[in-house]
Amino acid sequence: MRFQLSNLTCVTSVIAAAVVAFISLPAHADTSTRSEATPATTTQSQPSTQTAQAGTIVDIAASNSAFTTLVQAVQAAGLVETLSGDGPFTVFAPTNEAFAALPPGTLETLLRPENRDTLRQILTYHVVAGAVESSDIQPGEVTTVQGSPVNLNVANGQVTVNDATVRAADITASNGVIHVIDRVILPPGF
Repeated sequence: MRFQLSNLTCVTSVIAAAVVAFISLPAHADTSTRSEATPATTTQSQPSTQTAQAGTIVDIAASNSAFTTLVQAVQAAGLVETLSGDGPFTVFAPTNEAFAALPPGTLETLLRPENRDTLRQILTYHVVAGAVESSDIQPGEVTTVQGSPVNLNVANGQVTVNDATVRAADITASNGVIHVIDRVILPPGF
């Protein structure tokens, strides 16, 4: 997978960036719209969307009740400082509902201190170096901060990341962009 962007930079200390992937995307909006679009109606709680996001990816996630689980996971993985750094990062952020859909006991197990490295790997699998808006995503594979590739697909204006669907796109933070996804994605072998 290639992002056809000349400014896509490789960030060396983006291990924490994967955590951002979980942090702060609105849960249910048309992916063909920018963050100023009105999210689609749903029965699930949705993150609020703002046209101008002044904070970092972590700030945006922490201020949104739809990402409390993601924020908790980022803290447990020790990725807050990294994801609050300069970036830029592209984060595919699962909502609370996405975490709740994991098999029973999975999240609780991952949040234990002895599983910190595993949690980091999963969270960084949701992060890509560079700020990539949905209009710049091309179908194919792209390497995550974790090191393994994710498969991106674009069909009929809908972006998917592996088996997760982007529900809200292009939430701009001071250090990157967030795309809200409806599932937690796992690296190969997990």
